[in-house]
Amino acid sequence: MTKTNPGNYFEDFRIGQEIRHATPRTVTEGDVAAYIALYGSRFALSCADSFAQSLGLPQAPIDDLLVFHIVFGKTVPDISLNAIANLGYANCIFGAAVYPGDTLSASSTVIGLRENSNKQSGVVYVRSVGRNQVGEVVLDYVRWVMVRKRDQAAPAPQGDAAKPPAVVPADQLQVPVDLNLSRYDYMLAGSRHRWGDYEVGERIDHADGMTIEEAEHALATRLYQNTARVHFNQHTESQGRFGKRLIYGGHIISLARALSFNGLANGLKIAAINGGSHVAPTFAGDTIYAWSEVLDRQPLKGREDVGALRLRTIAAKDHACADFPSKGADGKPHPAVVLDLDYWVLMPR
Repeated sequence: MTKTNPGNYFEDFRIGQEIRHATPRTVTEGDVAAYIALYGSRFALSCADSFAQSLGLPQAPIDDLLVFHIVFGKTVPDISLNAIANLGYANCIFGAAVYPGDTLSASSTVIGLRENSNKQSGVVYVRSVGRNQVGEVVLDYVRWVMVRKRDQAAPAPQGDAAKPPAVVPADQLQVPVDLNLSRYDYMLAGSRHRWGDYEVGERIDHADGMTIEEAEHALATRLYQNTARVHFNQHTESQGRFGKRLIYGGHIISLARALSFNGLANGLKIAAINGGSHVAPTFAGDTIYAWSEVLDRQPLKGREDVGALRLRTIAAKDHACADFPSKGADGKPHPAVVLDLDYWVLMPR
């Protein structure tokens, strides 16, 4: 009997299957430094203890997307080790704030299965939940991933996933209990523009671009303990459909978020991801640009100091975003677009 884990193939999954993922992870200040080194994120709340403490928090919280990546990485050996591609996310709600020293663990429930017409793969839908060491939910989200079949002739499990809501309602967004923005320092944050300065329909070209180096995306997937072969193993991927390793989709999300600082510096915290899709693959050597559109602006009940801004951020490769690349008249994405992300950020009023 083999003692190694080959990962689950499509036919191994069942509707309602519950999986507790291995290897809890204690988040450290070293993780924070490595994350900044990878993306150059400059949002003040997660960069400076003094800034966070001036707003009532005990110290700088871990960047929301670092929390996302760590929880996501826990799920990979069981859900997507044999993935062809991660396809999208929805209904992703960030919960309790995470601080250095907190330990994160994850579990998933299979909520949908659909075999592809080629009989060689299928799409697995899961709901994954991340918790801290005292059981508080830090992240709750749905994702769907295309997974290879071990045997093309094997009977395929089926079961439609319940369609998640298109948008997380603003009244479900969670604001850290102790957060008080009455002393918010706009100069230190890097922008004078607050919640009321943004108009629905406004588009922002984030102007800057970042080129992905081979070493960076490899370090990122290792940092998150994301063991998917498509990101790690050039020996096997050289025989795959692209002939090289794919960049982890979350790496692009973090790059786009970091780039969005130029124009959205006061979007201090991601509260929820409504939905997202990786429109096209990305590879080392590609340069990522981003632009954002304001989709909605909502006050939060009982809070006069903070509001929610719903954004759609588009990332494009090797194409500056001054022309706001998106979809053409035929409904197909612009060929440069690699990410289409819909999410809520918290912003001082």
